[in-house]
Amino acid sequence: MSASTYLAYDYPLLSVFWSMLWFFLWIMWFVLLFRVVVDIFRDDAMSGWAKAGWLVFTIVLPFLGVFVYVIARGKNMGRREVAQARAQQQAFDSYIRETAKDGGGTTSVDELARLSEIRAKGDITDAEFARAKELVLSGHGAGTSADVAATSRR
Repeated sequence: MSASTYLAYDYPLLSVFWSMLWFFLWIMWFVLLFRVVVDIFRDDAMSGWAKAGWLVFTIVLPFLGVFVYVIARGKNMGRREVAQARAQQQAFDSYIRETAKDGGGTTSVDELARLSEIRAKGDITDAEFARAKELVLSGHGAGTSADVAATSRR
């Protein structure tokens, strides 16, 4: 018998299945353990001593500690996770609103459009428009197109 044939008979397919199952359960156990530890720290209703007690219980007796924690406090684990996700989403949304509001100033495209309107009305000449356009495109222009137009007339 060759070495590869011997290895195939030495570790049958059912053993591979059981090994993969135990490996998967082992990974899932660590995922559950970390979720419980994160939930212990996330819960604002628990006092510091209660958090320390649960943490010691889950570290010293991990299987029993996680099992008891999930039975005793598992019902609200999902609620706390959803509440935190909502709070993060609201914080992100408010950040986006504030950033959009702060960045809501005029852009160079808006300034050029306003300058074109002013030139179309006849309030500024083509030379003044060219000078104001240079100021806007270089980033040295004033805040509004009226200010840019006024600067170009000086």
